Amino acid sequence: MEELEIKLKEEGKISRLTNKTFKFDPRLGEGFFAANYFLKSNKIVKENNPGHIVTMQFFQRRDDSMVCGLDEVIALIHKFAHHPENLEIYALNDGDIIQANEPVLKVTGKYEDFGFLESMIDGILARRSSVATNVYEVVKALNGADVFSMADRQDEYHTQIGDGYATYVAGIRKVSTDAQGYWWGGKGMGTMPHALIQISGGDICRAADLYHKTYPNEQVTALIDYNNNVVHDSIMLAKHLGPVLRAVRVDTSKALIDHYFDDKDTSGFDPHGVCKELIFALREELDKAGFPNVKIIVSSGFTADKIREWVKLGVPVDTYGVGTSLVNNMTVGFTGDLVELDGRGEAKEGRHNMPSTRLAKVPYPIY
Repeated sequence: MEELEIKLKEEGKISRLTNKTFKFDPRLGEGFFAANYFLKSNKIVKENNPGHIVTMQFFQRRDDSMVCGLDEVIALIHKFAHHPENLEIYALNDGDIIQANEPVLKVTGKYEDFGFLESMIDGILARRSSVATNVYEVVKALNGADVFSMADRQDEYHTQIGDGYATYVAGIRKVSTDAQGYWWGGKGMGTMPHALIQISGGDICRAADLYHKTYPNEQVTALIDYNNNVVHDSIMLAKHLGPVLRAVRVDTSKALIDHYFDDKDTSGFDPHGVCKELIFALREELDKAGFPNVKIIVSSGFTADKIREWVKLGVPVDTYGVGTSLVNNMTVGFTGDLVELDGRGEAKEGRHNMPSTRLAKVPYPIY
């Protein structure tokens, strides 16, 4: 990848990325994305009260969060701040676990040189850290099980590159699109959509044959809930494909009850959607039919809490597909405050310059 500068540090952390790496919209420097009152404040200070040295501090209010977006923010400051060489920046690293009220970034310099970037810094940190924290929670819940991100379809496409980076930092390496893997050189992975089965007239075997004909060097992973008859269709497809079938993916809608339960008592549990009882039955029937090597992938509505419960109960899932809970759940919000003025403490009531032994000075420039 052109100008790919991500390198692994010890313990899997990422080295600082530079403003050569991030492709910024030039309008960021023109105030197009900045909150208007920051632009006004910048103009007022520049014209009427310039030259004061301030320290701006950024923090959030959630324990056990994973910070992400710091490299992007530093690159933003270095590219769009006025006289960035005169700014002093201290920051944590992307992927660090942080606690409530812990500072993750401090910028010291003339307010008129960087103050207008405040809301954009908040937004980058909030988005990237929320995604990283959500992924971090899922990875902890997996207890070693496999997972891939299906988050591309849960937000508009511009978010994929940044969200993919945050996803990688937090520990998920399998993604759906090339855009999600852009920063670390990953490629999108996938199987077949329901659309391929529909175009094959609802015939899952034909859809799988067409897939294998087009990609003869790949085993087939098949979506198996098209007819809402997961157990029956999985056995049928396994007999049809033999060793060519790698896995089946169950993606049953929460509005449906699989036909496997048509003649069974479901009074003791909720049989809707991808329920654990269906997956236990699927594994049992595949094994009995002589297909213990066919893996089971599940998707549709999985969260860290649900995965944690299923792992604890030993539900026989090989891979979880997770989307909505990774990116449509803003769990971490950042605040920027001015906490020092010309070397002395000066902040609004309730805020102060919080000491930190973890912050490291960021050199300028980063190459």
